[in-house]
Amino acid sequence: MKSFIKRFMQDESGANGVEYALLAGLIAVAFIIGAGALGTNLNTFFTQIAACVANPQQACNPFGGA
Repeated sequence: MKSFIKRFMQDESGANGVEYALLAGLIAVAFIIGAGALGTNLNTFFTQIAACVANPQQACNPFGGA
């Protein structure tokens, strides 16, 4: 029994698959967070443009700044 446990603990044949799965998961999480932030920024940008189109007398700069 001890030799079986020792061999099991030293066996690294499935380690690569687990590492690739963890890496793919982290990349997916980063992509989802980045896409969410981009979507929020685009929504704010287009809301500002819509406000400028609705009220052209108002000085607008949808790209930021004064």
